[in-house]
Amino acid sequence: MNQFHLDKRIELIDLFDLGMPLRTGSYIIREKELTIVETSASPSIPYLLKGLKKLNIDPNEIKNIIVTHIHLDHSGGVGLLLKECPNAKVIVHPRGAKHLIDPTKLEAGARQVYGNKFDSLFKPLLPVPENKVIVKGHLDTLIISDDCTLTFYDTPGHAKHHFSIYDPVSNGMFTGDTAGINYTYLLNEEFYLPSTSPTQFSPEDMDQSIQFYRNKNLSRIFYGHFGMTENPSKGLTDVQKWLKIFLQCGEKANYEENNFNEKVEKTHGYISEVIRKSSLFSNRSPSNPIYKILELDLSVSSMGIIDYLSKRK
Repeated sequence: MNQFHLDKRIELIDLFDLGMPLRTGSYIIREKELTIVETSASPSIPYLLKGLKKLNIDPNEIKNIIVTHIHLDHSGGVGLLLKECPNAKVIVHPRGAKHLIDPTKLEAGARQVYGNKFDSLFKPLLPVPENKVIVKGHLDTLIISDDCTLTFYDTPGHAKHHFSIYDPVSNGMFTGDTAGINYTYLLNEEFYLPSTSPTQFSPEDMDQSIQFYRNKNLSRIFYGHFGMTENPSKGLTDVQKWLKIFLQCGEKANYEENNFNEKVEKTHGYISEVIRKSSLFSNRSPSNPIYKILELDLSVSSMGIIDYLSKRK
């Protein structure tokens, strides 16, 4: 069980998403209204509950469960978690609410991406009762104590159903996937990549959202994957740099191949090659667990790149 005490009021619990450590986490905000940000998928819920127990938190105390967006590695377990948190409400982007209430389309979309791996990765996918759902749009707020009011911001790019949550006490932003993925906990060195998964990836929107984060002069970014940085400027700069590289690799593959799957495979290969040649990876053992996570992340991101280029064409 990996847990990280980020400060006197925010804890991070490793959810072992897809069976991998240091991939996806839940943030526990200890305020008058105990609040969780992100749940991952249902197979992660036992890890979350064990983490709460270790923190001496009774699930009955949880008042708010916030999901930054409705991709299953962020929200898929919320229906199952609610069974243990009867006093909690689920807070979601306006575009995502109906899919938590009826996850039929969510499941269909995820099955297209993950195929026969879906059941082991995501089941059970349980609906959230409509009376448990609270929608928060751009600039909406949530008071969780006398000293802390969270603010929600529409931050598309990774998905249209994505918001970020600003915490004024830490001057930090919970960015889900829009600000990219933080691999620092795995590498013990700062490393960040964009997350460009299908089917709503937009580099233009992502760039605008990243510029919004930059203009906020944040002290911290809390990533869905994985953990916190106190160096937001580097994280945002690196993601913008790699976003250009991702697109260049996709453009090359898109020009060379005709079949969608072959374009995705080539994009994946080109991006992997650039990463492996970077100074951060030049002396790393091929058995390092970072490569297993990168293999998955780059596979999904390559789908998003080619999906975007196909629609643009």
